[in-house]
Amino acid sequence: MGKLAQAEAGGLTTAVIRRFIQRYQVNMAEAANPDPAAYKTFNAFFTRALKAGLRPVVDDPLLLALPVDGCVSQLGDISQGRIVQAKGHDFSARELLGGDAKLAAPFQGGKFATIYLSPKDYHRIHMPLDGVLESMIYIPGDLFSVNPLTAEHVPNLFARNERVICLFDTEFGPMAQILVGATIVGSIETTWAGTITPPREGVIKRWTWPEGESEGSVALLKGQEMGRFKLGSTVINLFAPGKVNLVEQLQDLSVTKIGQPMAISTETFVTPEAEPAPLAKEEIEAEHDASPLVDDKKDES
Repeated sequence: MGKLAQAEAGGLTTAVIRRFIQRYQVNMAEAANPDPAAYKTFNAFFTRALKAGLRPVVDDPLLLALPVDGCVSQLGDISQGRIVQAKGHDFSARELLGGDAKLAAPFQGGKFATIYLSPKDYHRIHMPLDGVLESMIYIPGDLFSVNPLTAEHVPNLFARNERVICLFDTEFGPMAQILVGATIVGSIETTWAGTITPPREGVIKRWTWPEGESEGSVALLKGQEMGRFKLGSTVINLFAPGKVNLVEQLQDLSVTKIGQPMAISTETFVTPEAEPAPLAKEEIEAEHDASPLVDDKKDES
C-alpha cells in the first residue's frame, strides 16, 4: 500500500484522490491547494498543507495548544501508572514507553490525552508547547486499526502498535508526544529526522539530541509542525504531574483543531474561549464501517 500511495500515476492518482475526497467528505476548501489534480501522489494529497492562518494557535503562554485535527479518544489522569484506552480497557504508561520504567516515572500521576486522526483529517502533527527534543524512540509492533471502536475491543492497543516516542524538555516539565501507527500506515515522519518507518526492522531504536542551545539541538515552538502520518493514526500526549490541567471543554469524542486550547498551567485560572464540539458516535461508526484502514480480522482478535 505504501508503494501505491507514493506512485505517480497521473490520471489514476487523481481519480483515487477524488474518490477518497468524496467517500470521506474531505474538506478541500481548507487545503492550501484545493485542486485534487495538483497532487502527484496520494501521499502528497494525504499530507496536504492547510491554508495559511487557518488554524491560529492560542498565544497565551500559559495555555497549551491541541497538536492535531481529529477527535479525542480518551483523556484524563495517569492513575497508578495506568492510561485509559476505552471503557473497560487500560494500559500502563511503562508499556506505552517500550517497557522503560525510567522513562515512565516522570509521568506517574500526570495527565494524558489520546487523539484519533480519521481519514478525512489533516495529517500533520504540531507542537502543543515550546520544547527541546531530548530523545526519540522507535518501538516496533502491530498495526491494528486505532479508531475509537477498535480501541473498545483490542486490549493494550496503543501499547502493542508500532509507535515513535518523542520526548521533550519544556517549561512545564517533561512532555511525551507519541505517534502511533495503524493498519496500512505508509510511514511516520518527523521534521528533524525524516522518515522513521519504514523500513520495519523489528528492533527498538533510540536517538538522542544535545540539550538546550547546544549545536545540533532541536528546539520547536508551540504550533510548529513536528511530524506527519501517511495514512492516518493516533497521537498520545503525556504530561508531568502538577504542571497542567486539561481544559474542561475537552471531553471524550470532542472534535479537535490544531491550535485550540488543550491544557492550562496549574498556576493560572484563564478560561479558554474555544469549546470543541463532540463528534457524533454515528459518524465514527459510519467511518469505521467504510474505512479501508480498518483491519477487520485484527479487530476481531
